[in-house]
Amino acid sequence: MINIQSDFSLKTHNTFGIDAKTDYFISFSTEEELLFFLNSSEIWKSQCDYLIIGAGSNILFTKDFHGIIFHSLLQSIEIEKESDEFVFIRAGSGVVWDNFVEFAVQNNLQGIENLSLIPGTVGASAVQNIGAYGVEAKDFIEKVEVIDLKTTKKLIFKNIDCNFTYRDSLFKKNQNFLVTNVTFKLRKSNFQFYLNYADLQSKLQNINNLTLIDIRKAIIEIRENKLPDYKKIGNAGSFFKNPVVEFEKYQEILYDYPNLIAYKLAEGKMKLAAGWLIEQCGWKQQRTKNVVVYPKQALVICNLGKASGKEIFDFSQKIIQSVYNQFGVSLEREVIVI
Repeated sequence: MINIQSDFSLKTHNTFGIDAKTDYFISFSTEEELLFFLNSSEIWKSQCDYLIIGAGSNILFTKDFHGIIFHSLLQSIEIEKESDEFVFIRAGSGVVWDNFVEFAVQNNLQGIENLSLIPGTVGASAVQNIGAYGVEAKDFIEKVEVIDLKTTKKLIFKNIDCNFTYRDSLFKKNQNFLVTNVTFKLRKSNFQFYLNYADLQSKLQNINNLTLIDIRKAIIEIRENKLPDYKKIGNAGSFFKNPVVEFEKYQEILYDYPNLIAYKLAEGKMKLAAGWLIEQCGWKQQRTKNVVVYPKQALVICNLGKASGKEIFDFSQKIIQSVYNQFGVSLEREVIVI
């Protein structure tokens, strides 16, 4: 049954632990429940603003949200089809992402194991095009099913039509599209491991006959060592995107900072490590009364328990200005600010 709650606290629905409220919080377990609400509810007809959230692991509430928040509880995981080499798995948007990764690994389906322990849901994986350790969700998404909240039509987008880019997608830009299901194309043979990162290679170098379980275990250990658990200290993981600059700008910075960390992209552009830039500006472990840069990873901003969303936003703004002043590079927030 669809669950409609009013004057609803979002504290447990965002990983920063911000106690913002929304006028209405709508959770649904089937597409039919959602469609019934969209077609018949006076609440929906009377509200202008709306927002779709998964686990709230990539959002910062700086104020209450006056409108409707939609929250998917679609939980199915099913094999859609398979070939000799691939299996196509259709998962509901409300499935916890790491539970889905665990399901794939336990069933010896290869592709998304490097994305272990990323917080959020299956739906958010497509919206955000999550990525880690050389892998992005787009590399394995076959199609995305949505409901257009404005027209109530069901739509299906093939991968090529999803406009996936770095931490972005069609669904992030178009808030009318509520993701209901995502189909992933995973390998069941001829595995192609992605092991280019030094930390990962170090963890796995002495293991013979490498398995998906080995890789997942290593990824989890690395992430737990580098990143804070949002259940213990409020955070949204990487707060900033790694900025992409022209090669000439990269050379300019490299001349003054020979230890610059950067990655070559197509068309001669370079992706700079935002965490490195922030650390060079002296922000690592810097704090106010309620906000701190995580000591082990400068990309992460943490709520020490009583910070407001505005405090965190203002803190991040100072970091952005500092990096720009020192390097002439503009950082972009990865989190969605409300």
